[in-house]
Amino acid sequence: MSGTIYLGADMRPLEQGWTLLMTEAGRYREPANLPKTAFNISALVPGTLAAALSEAGLFDPAHPSPLHDKDVWYRRSLAGETPGPAVLRFEGLATIAEIFVNGALAHMCESMFEPVDLALDLSGQDELAICFRALQPHLDRKGPRARWRPQMIDQQGLRLARTTLLGHMPGWCPEIHPVGPHRPISLIRPSPDIVSRLRVNADLDEFGTGHLSVELQADSDAEMAILCCGRTAQFKKASSGRLIANLELPAIAAWWPRTHGDPNLHDVTLAIDGRIHPLGLIGFRRIEVDCDEDGKGFGLKVNGVPVFCRGAVWTNADLLRLPGSAEAYAPWLAKAAEANMNMIRVGGTMTYESADFFRLCDRLGIMVWQDLMFANFDYPVSDEEFIRRAATEVETLLAGLQGHPSLAVIAGGSEVFQQGAMLGLPERIWKGAFFTETLAQTVKDHRPDVAYVPNSPYGGSMPFVPNEGVTHYYGVGAYQRPLEDARRANVRFAAECLAFAHVPQQRTLDAQLAVPAIHTPHWKARVPRDRGASWDFEDVRDHYLAELYAIDPARLRRENPSAYLDHARATTAEVVTETFAEWRRSGSSCRGALTWTFQDLEAGPGWGLIDSTGEPKSVWYALKRAFRPIQVLLTDEGTNGLDIHLVNETATSQNITLEIACLRDGAQPAVSASRPLSLDARSAHRVPATDLFGAFFDTTYAYRFGPPSHDVTVARLVDTDGAVMAEAFHFPLGRKTSKQASKVDHAFHQVDGTWWLELTASQFAQSVHLDFEHFLAEDDWFHLAPGRAKRIRLYPRVNVQPGQKPHGTLSHLGTSTIQTLS
Repeated sequence: MSGTIYLGADMRPLEQGWTLLMTEAGRYREPANLPKTAFNISALVPGTLAAALSEAGLFDPAHPSPLHDKDVWYRRSLAGETPGPAVLRFEGLATIAEIFVNGALAHMCESMFEPVDLALDLSGQDELAICFRALQPHLDRKGPRARWRPQMIDQQGLRLARTTLLGHMPGWCPEIHPVGPHRPISLIRPSPDIVSRLRVNADLDEFGTGHLSVELQADSDAEMAILCCGRTAQFKKASSGRLIANLELPAIAAWWPRTHGDPNLHDVTLAIDGRIHPLGLIGFRRIEVDCDEDGKGFGLKVNGVPVFCRGAVWTNADLLRLPGSAEAYAPWLAKAAEANMNMIRVGGTMTYESADFFRLCDRLGIMVWQDLMFANFDYPVSDEEFIRRAATEVETLLAGLQGHPSLAVIAGGSEVFQQGAMLGLPERIWKGAFFTETLAQTVKDHRPDVAYVPNSPYGGSMPFVPNEGVTHYYGVGAYQRPLEDARRANVRFAAECLAFAHVPQQRTLDAQLAVPAIHTPHWKARVPRDRGASWDFEDVRDHYLAELYAIDPARLRRENPSAYLDHARATTAEVVTETFAEWRRSGSSCRGALTWTFQDLEAGPGWGLIDSTGEPKSVWYALKRAFRPIQVLLTDEGTNGLDIHLVNETATSQNITLEIACLRDGAQPAVSASRPLSLDARSAHRVPATDLFGAFFDTTYAYRFGPPSHDVTVARLVDTDGAVMAEAFHFPLGRKTSKQASKVDHAFHQVDGTWWLELTASQFAQSVHLDFEHFLAEDDWFHLAPGRAKRIRLYPRVNVQPGQKPHGTLSHLGTSTIQTLS
């Protein structure tokens, strides 16, 4: 597709009326040869073969069968369409696809990422057919010899096919093969207003002036102008023949990541001889790479302000359907926004998401780190045709993302450099011009306003070391390093990190995986693992469970499976809390970290922060707290005592009161203090705890003069109205010692139709879990300290009856008693 934009055209998606037929690979070369009596099933477009078969009861997503060994024919009649010129637009066909019009081959597509515009004259009696050829014969073909073979991917021939790796990574991704028209097919009736090669560059200078530059190609001699924020600029023809218009917009409302300000957007319209055509919403912002004073770091400045980037790596909204609609994305991205995430990474092992994904991120203030879909393999970069098609792929992607302020970083690929380097190959083998020059130049030409990284990870003596550039950090995690390694490793920017087998909430397990959470095949099949490894990510989680709670996980699992699962949920919540406190503290070298992954692809203890049904896990709630823009953090500095770190990322100063108390038996303050403070906008502060106490107190129990005086320390930020803005906890003797059999009092309040739960405790309650049948609590798996009531908003679940009052249960790690809340 040439990037043609049919302004004011009649564009109609061809969603209904499709049938599909599966045949032996290569048996039928054209639609006329297909047997008349063959069994066809109905199919929706956009959609996939797996989704259509599943709808017909012919495919089980829980036990998927191979889909790459058959030809698949999608057919639809265009009879009754008004005769005349039209364009058929195919936004994404997976993967080797032949398009037939009236039985004749009109186009052949060889990439899942290659949209196609097909011009034709309709007769009113036309027939459309698409044959998705079996991919397996292409995967079996021999290509240029590969210098390394990624273990995580089951088909090495995928390095020669331009398709997603989803469905081909045993151990963590269900083997559901992507086949079919996964993006819309539309019938377009062009209007006279047609432009192509649109470039939109929205920039913001250091004085707050927005600079809008629009370039396009048009064959018309019509008078054209661009309009934005009440200002107009006429297009002028450049020496290249392209039309260019420039606008300066003083004191423009800038676009900010949601943690640092408002994601302001502005309408841009194109006028052609007075006819107004909306071009969409754009944002004005400035992205700069911050390499730190030593030149070895990586971070982002947005509009001149350093931003700690936090979020997760996106997998897919629905692996069965591979949807690209706003309706499919919205529930997931809303959860990312609610969790105070300001960045989502689309990894190179996934697939490109549609423009709707970026439109939502624009509105929500979520930056997007976009990997190009080159991951792990030794690609045939000496093949000129491969390079040409790759450049076209990237150009097409970026042509559809003009003006989107959420696009912040583009990486040339994922773990290509790391794969080669870890096998001991010299740098000249794995670090080549394809990533450092070819793709870099393509990105610079089409989106000069974003940061480019040749690969993720990248930088340092080895591309994967955490103390330079971009890393994939698993010191805390897969490598089972102590929590202190998060500081010792001197992490600069973790494009992925903290992968664990996060256990879903019990309601999800009961509905989706009702098997004992022990070493049974059904359970272990859902635990992610690296292909060929002798361990899995449940083993990793259990290592930290033992470290945090001084419990033998295997024994606890045998003797009390329910308690084991609760400790497992609490473990990953606590590990991410501790790690991000380290990375966000004053003086940290870390400029950002993205957890692996955002959502599960199937029900079970997967990497996702949210399970496959959309239910947040314990770790999501922990990160929601850890990612707060206004934050208090505690770090154990040993004999230097306990440090309190205060963060205000917002654009306004905050008047707060800092409170701290060291509790004996989780109830009696051994020492306490408070201090009113004003936190400047965009500021971070470090306050030694002893500065508040005014005298020495062994907050970390490092000096060990006599028996310990306390078992938990609580720090709070309280606003001028008395509401708690943030809390942090420290356990000088470990979490096991601080377990208390606390009784928690509760009360429900309804205010303007919204239900609130108020909790109070006279003694510290560790890892409190709430479960409501008809409501979802805004916070969960939190620590509850005495001294102040905690108010929690309750959101009604789907299909809740009007007037329904909340009722549920409360539990915590200090007791086996489950309290009824009613």
